Amino acid sequence: MTDSLFHLAFPVRNIEATKQFYVVDLGCTLGRESQQAVTFGLAGHQLVGHLTPDQPLKQQGIYPRHFGLIFLSQTEWQALADRARSKGLTFYQQPRVRFPGTRIEHRTFFLEDPSHNLLEFKHYTYESAIFGEREHDQVGDAGEK
Repeated sequence: MTDSLFHLAFPVRNIEATKQFYVVDLGCTLGRESQQAVTFGLAGHQLVGHLTPDQPLKQQGIYPRHFGLIFLSQTEWQALADRARSKGLTFYQQPRVRFPGTRIEHRTFFLEDPSHNLLEFKHYTYESAIFGEREHDQVGDAGEK
C-alpha cells in the first residue's frame, strides 16, 4: 500500500480553535471545512476534525489514544519541538528520550490540542525500530497511563 494516504477523523469542540492549533501553530495545510468539520493536511496525510455536541472527555494519560508523526530527521523533530515552544502550545509530555541505549531508542514529545486530543511526535535513533526490532517487546511505557 505505497500509493496510499493515511486518514484520521477525530472529535473537536471548536472549529476556529482547532484551525488555529493545526494550521497556524503546527503548520498543517487547511482543506475543506463546514460548520461541522474541518480537513487538514499533516505531512501529506488527511486529518478531519468533526465537531462534537458534547465536550470530548479529557484522556487520563497518553494511552490508549493518541496520534502524530514519526520524523526521519532528528533536526526536523527538534524544529517542531522548538516551534511548539515558541507558539506556547501545551506540552502533555515534554521532549525526552525513551529506551535510551537500546535499538528502540527514540525522542518523543506529546502535545494536547484545544479539544484534549493528544499528538505524539517521534524520531527513532535507528530507523529499523519503526517497524522492526521485533526482539524487543516494549511498546509504549509500561505502567504509564
